[in-house]
Amino acid sequence: MTDMTAHLASAAEAKLPPLTDGPHRRRIGLISIVACLGGLLFGYDTGVANGAEGPMAKELGLSLLQLGVVISSLVFAAALGALIGGRLSDAIGRRKTILILALLFFFGVLLVVFSPAGPEVGTFSPVGYGVLVTGRIVLGLAVGGASTVVPVFLAELAPYEIRGSITGRNELAIVTGQLAAFVCNAIIGTVWGHIDGVWRIMFGVCALPAVALFVGMLRMPESPRWLVEKGRDDDALAVLKTVRSEDRALAELDQMEIITEEEKAEHLIGWKAILTNRWLRRIILVGIGVAMAQQLTGINSIMYYGTRVLEESGMSEQQAMLANIAFGVVAVLGGIIALRNMDRLDRRKTFILGLSLTTICHCLVGVASMLLPAGNPARPFVILVLVVAFVLSMQTFLNIAVWVWLAEVFPLHMRGLGFGISAFFGWTTNGFLALFFPTLVSGIGITGSFFLFAGIGVVALVFVWTQVPETRGRSLEALEEDVATGQIYVGIRR
Repeated sequence: MTDMTAHLASAAEAKLPPLTDGPHRRRIGLISIVACLGGLLFGYDTGVANGAEGPMAKELGLSLLQLGVVISSLVFAAALGALIGGRLSDAIGRRKTILILALLFFFGVLLVVFSPAGPEVGTFSPVGYGVLVTGRIVLGLAVGGASTVVPVFLAELAPYEIRGSITGRNELAIVTGQLAAFVCNAIIGTVWGHIDGVWRIMFGVCALPAVALFVGMLRMPESPRWLVEKGRDDDALAVLKTVRSEDRALAELDQMEIITEEEKAEHLIGWKAILTNRWLRRIILVGIGVAMAQQLTGINSIMYYGTRVLEESGMSEQQAMLANIAFGVVAVLGGIIALRNMDRLDRRKTFILGLSLTTICHCLVGVASMLLPAGNPARPFVILVLVVAFVLSMQTFLNIAVWVWLAEVFPLHMRGLGFGISAFFGWTTNGFLALFFPTLVSGIGITGSFFLFAGIGVVALVFVWTQVPETRGRSLEALEEDVATGQIYVGIRR
């Protein structure tokens, strides 16, 4: 830990018995695998459009604007899903909410796959278009909810010593889902690309993990911290004993009960607490800024429209679809590296390093596309290498760290709400990028687009340096107390 983190550390962590190995550690691993199926679905459903959008637009006769609506409808719905999912999980529990999300994933896929086409291939059908967009909206609600609830569920179950690596598994599952989508699209497109409706097969694949998530979560426990907040202390202890040694379970329960009772005694819970406490308002604003900064790197523009960027650089459609797999591969590699470092490096350090690297990559892409004119045989491959470097930097230092930080920084009584509000603004930013990115690239080209992202990256760096507090190495209960009093901001530049 840094000197600042060590200075902030309270006696809460010191009172906890040390973490031990045993069946309880394996139980946490199993829970994380099942819950992260939500992340896998998140990744597949957001990545499948990158490769499926071309055949889909051709069969259904979609214009560029209509295609943008189909792609971005999921993202805008995800913003709403993040907000609703967070509030719902605070009300009915993390586990029940994830079960509902699994059903939404499944039925959303059915609507997309069975959306009717026009009387002839390439003719527009208003009814089919309406069903398709509805299906994408349902999937978006599920994706947004999963982006909020799954990290919170994992963070509340994990011991603070390994909370980063456990919670970060969800982001690794997301990029694995995106890689799976890219690979499946390439295989399906190569083998059955001549068949009308091949894009339906691409979308239909993710029905299977939706079923697995629902069945798996039926056997998973509820978050012990949510149970304590609802006054179900005996149930919470029973859950804790399955994922901790007995003495550690009792010690953690004691800390949870103390914090929960203090909050209830002061009648400061949820919106009322936020409106009456300037430090809680500040952490909400910082959370919004962190979520938006992540999206404004343009990472999801690449994950949604990577093939289009590569075609714009000079690749053929087939080359772009195959090369697009590289984005998924390095995203997974970056996620693996990030998990190894998540409990070793401070969150602020990873944010600053990640934003520095992604901003440099943006500048290099802009310079390369400017110096290598269209038609130069080296242009598409140089841009491919630089965009791959950007994706690797993003996944190694930013994506996992951002979702982990958001899952742990908010107090228990407003964790779902705070995460949901932050994710809402992040997804809304993502939605506007998804809607206008094709038009942006068409209007100002790769050069202007990536220089724009670079400028935003500089602003994001200043924001992180001056506003984002550290959370690594602290128990959730200790963080909760310091967030509510403003102590968490001591030591950062203002």
